[in-house]
Amino acid sequence: MKLAELQARVATAIMTPLNASDGIARRTGGGKNMRAEVGALIAPNDRLTALERLEIYSRSYWFRILDSLWDDFPGLAAVLGSRAFHRMAQAYLSECPSLSFTMRNLGSRLPGWLAEHPEFTGAAHDLALDMARLEWAHIETYDGPERKALGPEDLLEPGPDLRVALQPHLALLALRYPVDDFRIDANHAKAAEEHSTASNTIGGPKRRSLTSRFRRTRPQAIYVAVHRHEFSVYYRRLQREEYLVLEALRAGKSIGEALDMLLSDDGGAIPPEALGSEVERWFAAWSQMGWLCLP
Repeated sequence: MKLAELQARVATAIMTPLNASDGIARRTGGGKNMRAEVGALIAPNDRLTALERLEIYSRSYWFRILDSLWDDFPGLAAVLGSRAFHRMAQAYLSECPSLSFTMRNLGSRLPGWLAEHPEFTGAAHDLALDMARLEWAHIETYDGPERKALGPEDLLEPGPDLRVALQPHLALLALRYPVDDFRIDANHAKAAEEHSTASNTIGGPKRRSLTSRFRRTRPQAIYVAVHRHEFSVYYRRLQREEYLVLEALRAGKSIGEALDMLLSDDGGAIPPEALGSEVERWFAAWSQMGWLCLP
């Protein structure tokens, strides 16, 4: 057997999802009998069978990546509930295994995957999708690249032909639920559980109460900027028009083109005569937070 084949077969066995008792599965992801497959690949020793030796690595692999996903998506875990999140995470990681040297990228495909698998979210599907999008944006914003910011002195008179870019780490989200507030609450609950004597219990009382409260919430369209300041990530609610202008700037439009788009927007809530002062206020805030840079 060639080394590459041996490595691939061992990896398949290790990465096969655990059974309901968190033990090694009876069959590999390819449908082979696990005991026979492992026996052909690994030798036993004087204390453990070949299957028991591999099970140590399989359990370590799965516990590590499941814990990592839980740490990265505490809000989604609170929306779905602990057991439903565990089932979802196993299915996602089976279909979308880690392809990176860093655990940071483990959830990169989760929002798209979740959109195609409503069977794991049930009635909370839209809420769960919004939370997954926010939490992945949080990860990308935390360590995303940054360019030299334009300061207020660079934007004293933002004329209609001015084109500016947005920081690469800035994320803009149009959401259907107030998941920014939910995520903060879920993170606080997670931190409290980790410091309690019951921190090793799946889904404490506070987490279960959050799940119930989140699911009772009615839809509320919001616009959120996920941004970074001094190595911390923040969520800032935006007016709809403010969000649209930022999206237009990100797409490469000039200020004048972005404003023309707003003036032709039938759903706009800002009177045309007040738009100029609003834009000046937005640009002052954006430059103060370091969101703007040269294209």
